[in-house]
Amino acid sequence: MEAASPATTPFLSRRGFLGALGGGLAATTLAACGSGGSSTSGGGSEIVFMNQSRGQAATLKALAKQYTQQTGVKIRIDDVGPTDFLTKLQSSSQSRDMPDMYSVVDGHSMAPYYKAGWAMDLTDQMKDGWGDTFRPATLKTTTFGADNPQHVKPGIYSAHWETPALGIFVNAAMYQAAGLDPDQAPASMSEFIDQMRKIKKSGKGPFWFATSLSNQVIQSYASNYMSDEELNATFVGKNSWKSEGWRKTLQLVVDLRDAGVIANGSLPSGTTDNPNVEKAFFNTQGVAAIFDGTSAVGVARATAPDFTDFRSFPLPKADDGTQTPRLVGGAAKGAAVNPRSKKAAEALKFLKWLTAAKQQQAWAKGVPLIPSARAVSDKDVPAQLAGIAAKISDVQLVQNQILEQVNTALQKGTQALVLKERTVDQVLGDLDAAQKSA
Repeated sequence: MEAASPATTPFLSRRGFLGALGGGLAATTLAACGSGGSSTSGGGSEIVFMNQSRGQAATLKALAKQYTQQTGVKIRIDDVGPTDFLTKLQSSSQSRDMPDMYSVVDGHSMAPYYKAGWAMDLTDQMKDGWGDTFRPATLKTTTFGADNPQHVKPGIYSAHWETPALGIFVNAAMYQAAGLDPDQAPASMSEFIDQMRKIKKSGKGPFWFATSLSNQVIQSYASNYMSDEELNATFVGKNSWKSEGWRKTLQLVVDLRDAGVIANGSLPSGTTDNPNVEKAFFNTQGVAAIFDGTSAVGVARATAPDFTDFRSFPLPKADDGTQTPRLVGGAAKGAAVNPRSKKAAEALKFLKWLTAAKQQQAWAKGVPLIPSARAVSDKDVPAQLAGIAAKISDVQLVQNQILEQVNTALQKGTQALVLKERTVDQVLGDLDAAQKSA
């Protein structure tokens, strides 16, 4: 299944890759949608694609137009946007008027749709050679294994044209004004915190990240202390959250808080929390550094095209880490095909075309992003993503995600740590309790 995000979430704003927006709501109302009946979508002479992404909309429309010119098949892009996407998708499922295909966001939010039969299982399609075109991490993180805690039938229900990762983005001019080199990534977390102190002294907001991405920050940093297997064991309830590795991981939030380098002294929350972080960085340039997904560069190009002077690098490693730190990532923007649509076969052909190497070059240059296709050269990756892209091979290969209720507890706990409302041990206890209640 999907590793996150931003994902996410969204990397959501793009919370499909970068968070778990709406997952709980969808889970409570979609179970009955899979019991009989069929979608009414598929009538007319076009394939309808419900699109969640604002940063990728222009490139998607351009590719859809190109596909129509080449095949004669009309594609209509329904640009819903990140804020209303899950609400509209849920409404469509309940009214049985699902689109022929639709954007895929995080596994938490999409699992109810997969369980209810609203996504085609692509496993056999991937075995026919299509799967060989993707980076291994993309397939690994989009495959629901037999032990997945969402209880989705094992399989692959989405195909992706983006290999994302989450990391740090920094404003080059602000770094230089503080006497720092934006082209030199900090060697450790303590060095990064020292940099943020200097930024704060220069009068600028230092570091910020959204509450919806706090679980991604935590999972990224946890890789300094735990292997992918150990992370997965925690996520499926075999290992306790009350381990030394998780205790050291959550201490990061305390260290950032006590250093005074979290902008505004709190994390933004709500359905627009990550867009607010991105606006503060890209549009108003009120903060010097943010934690975000690689797809943020596409948002920047769409919303602040004149601001290009920023860099990226992975979340700095822990000073006392015992493991090689690894990025959270694997698969971001992609799509699922509605198997009940009368045009499911045509929609599948379009999805295969969208994820082919030639089209992924267009995605890389137009959005921009890091493609999921093995055949696309690194030279097509934009300069702003170079720092993260250099470590894209160091992506976590964790089979399962954090459970939805644990994810919610972790996000609340992170904010509570920032506000000094909970201690690290109390938050770890909350996480264990949430895991056991599943």
